[in-house]
Amino acid sequence: MKQFHLKSQAIAFWLIRSILLLFPMSGMSQSSEPEDTIHDRLIKAAEEIMTAAGTCALITLDEQGIPRVRAMDPFDPENDLIVWFGTNPRSRKVDQIRKDPRVTLYYLDPDESGYVMIHGIAELVDDQTEKEKRWKEEWNAFYPERSTDYLLIKVSPQWLEVISTTHGISNDPVTWQPPIYRFDSNK
Repeated sequence: MKQFHLKSQAIAFWLIRSILLLFPMSGMSQSSEPEDTIHDRLIKAAEEIMTAAGTCALITLDEQGIPRVRAMDPFDPENDLIVWFGTNPRSRKVDQIRKDPRVTLYYLDPDESGYVMIHGIAELVDDQTEKEKRWKEEWNAFYPERSTDYLLIKVSPQWLEVISTTHGISNDPVTWQPPIYRFDSNK
């Protein structure tokens, strides 16, 4: 129980520290930049953070609607910020995605000065061509029978939030609302 309490304190400290880093900044929403330029900056910052982070959290919903979080080793985002993962087809996340494909991805900037949060729709892909295309040699030990033990998850973003002091992107100073980019409204 003592270990759980210490871990809870560490998480609370990290969250408070993150909020204090973000709070004093002025938001992009007050910018005089054209909307297209703001969206381009958000996408560029998101791509850079996602690529630099190396890992991310994948959040699914279980049968009771409780968010389940796990660390993942994603492939770099594609130009449209579609993200691919490899997994075991017998994992809990696969069952959860089958029942509810809504997922959230969370990437922490390596310098901890910002983040990218993507809400999207996950799709399970068991196509051999795609699986050969998306493979990391360091995964050999995890998937000894790649043809049956390896499945892809493709996440197509619906919207994203970005905070990045490095890129000059911050939240609204009053509401703390981060800048949001909606993919569906741009098609």
